[in-house]
Amino acid sequence: MRASKTLGVAILLLVAACKPLTGLLPEKPADELALKRSTFAALEGWAGADVRTVLAAFAGSCKRITARADGDALGGAAAYGSVREWREPCAAALQLKTPSSDAARQFFETWFVPAQAFNRSEPVGLFTGYYEPELAGSRKPGGRFTTPLYARPSDLVSVDLGSFRPTLKGERIAGRVDGGKLVPYETRAAIEGGALKDRSAPIAYVDDAAAAFFLHVQGSGRVRFADGSVVRVAYDGQNGHPYTAVGRVLVDRGEIAREALSMQTIRAWLQANPKKAPGLMNENASFVFFKEQALDDPSMGAEGAQGVPLTSEASLAVDLRFHALGAPMWIDGMAPADDAKAPDVAFKRLVVAQDTGGAIRGPVRGDVYWGASARAESVAGRMAHKGQLYVLLPKAVAARLN
Repeated sequence: MRASKTLGVAILLLVAACKPLTGLLPEKPADELALKRSTFAALEGWAGADVRTVLAAFAGSCKRITARADGDALGGAAAYGSVREWREPCAAALQLKTPSSDAARQFFETWFVPAQAFNRSEPVGLFTGYYEPELAGSRKPGGRFTTPLYARPSDLVSVDLGSFRPTLKGERIAGRVDGGKLVPYETRAAIEGGALKDRSAPIAYVDDAAAAFFLHVQGSGRVRFADGSVVRVAYDGQNGHPYTAVGRVLVDRGEIAREALSMQTIRAWLQANPKKAPGLMNENASFVFFKEQALDDPSMGAEGAQGVPLTSEASLAVDLRFHALGAPMWIDGMAPADDAKAPDVAFKRLVVAQDTGGAIRGPVRGDVYWGASARAESVAGRMAHKGQLYVLLPKAVAARLN
């Protein structure tokens, strides 16, 4: 489940690790964010980075931040400080209109200090990608349009467990009430079998069940109708069941070689095995529900967890147990080249934490939003790369770090 709108292609890729033998290996220590002060000079590539798009994305986040009470914790770990301590840099960002590339970098250098993120003492983490797909659809079922995209059911209940126990911050469950008790919601297989009945009306019907499955993975997308009109279908809830990576299932069965696994190879398998495809997809009990939105600005993505439209290559999904929405972050890593046959390219990029997801777990973990295009689909589907993460904190906040 992604608590916001997207789940990230990463879930399909995280299948490489062998399963440990229970009791024979020591338990992995719990994830823990550690921040160490750094400098902009230490950020390789910073001096020539064009961060104007990211500054605009940060200003969008600031509208949300400044609407909150001064005493509120910004979010994530306590190291992020309070809303009050972010007001000045946010005010400055909102005043800038069309800065030059140099002025945009100078803005961040003036107001922030980079701090490298560690998982305990480990500086290297995983960075993946997601995108906004477009599907062909119809308002009514018929012909090739047989796969429904369901609206949120009337009886679906989502629970933020952090509201009940601070130790459960960032954890959510969903279900329905039966006899005064919250019980698990129907699985993907049950829903595909018609279990929703009159509890949810489809927003649209699409012509590709595999594409609809990947839409669930991304969490939001676009539907183009025969008349040329396009609407956004945005995340509006999930059935509460944990996500099962169908890529892992295929690898375990010997259907796809581990080193060849990507979103593209999974899609190819589904298309080549139409009789087996429904059973494979139902191995993943998780099911996403949508709401229709007007596509006002096609260049922008759906709203992320912060309620801010996502910006291509400038928005990042993070683990909210550790990181705060709205915080600028620098990624030092690699990414797939546009040409799938070409070597990976350097990915040294400033982004803003504006989203989250159930597969995004850990202090040095991120999911990059790549936009809505064939290129975005290609790159996001192949991205599963190691890298390092630096958090930009207001100077007054960073002064408290060791």
